[in-house]
Amino acid sequence: MRAMILAAGLGKRMRPLTLTTPKPLLPVAGKALIEYHVERLVAAGFSDIVINHAWLGEQIEQVLGDGERYGAQLHYSAEGEPLETAGGIRKALPLLTEGEESCFVVVNGDVFTNLDFATLPRQIEGLAHLVLVDNPDHNVAGDFLLQGQRVTQSGRDGQRLTFSGISVLDARLFAGSKPGAAALAPLLCQAMAQGVVTGEHFSGFWSDIGTPERLAQVEQAVQEQRINGI
Repeated sequence: MRAMILAAGLGKRMRPLTLTTPKPLLPVAGKALIEYHVERLVAAGFSDIVINHAWLGEQIEQVLGDGERYGAQLHYSAEGEPLETAGGIRKALPLLTEGEESCFVVVNGDVFTNLDFATLPRQIEGLAHLVLVDNPDHNVAGDFLLQGQRVTQSGRDGQRLTFSGISVLDARLFAGSKPGAAALAPLLCQAMAQGVVTGEHFSGFWSDIGTPERLAQVEQAVQEQRINGI
């Protein structure tokens, strides 16, 4: 099973830090953000990792190389312009699927977490399995409802949580989608309407590093050894 790290964002909210450095290479306690993902994916048994990039993407390839020093084989999907989440994944599908294996792990490059990727399902019922987290201050309304193991957009019962940006997806989710920029949310919502999206609630450490302030908070937490497993 392969994994993909999404690293093609422009990082506009992180400027001026991202004017000369792509967001995934911003340091957290002396290590690039994306390196934490690579190392934790490898530790969980994912040695084939695909990384898409656009803004200053050549820097990502220069820093990570072929992945040998991490015990991984890294594959790059370069985008001339950002294709958004679904567009970027769709472009990389030939690198993510092999033989009859159609499922793969996707991790947003701008989140920080101590989730053990080895706990993610290798096979899923349906088209997507989402890791949901408690709603942060910047998304208090949440994104989706978790009803048992099913994820829905709305309903009377269940707990509304935030999508962590970590998922296991089936390539069939992108069947019929066209090349080019496209968001992932509409595809997920269509699949939810069909009842083919499962999910889990992760209660460990998770942060969406969307601002310099959140980056500083995560760095302090790492330096103070307040995040288990990091």
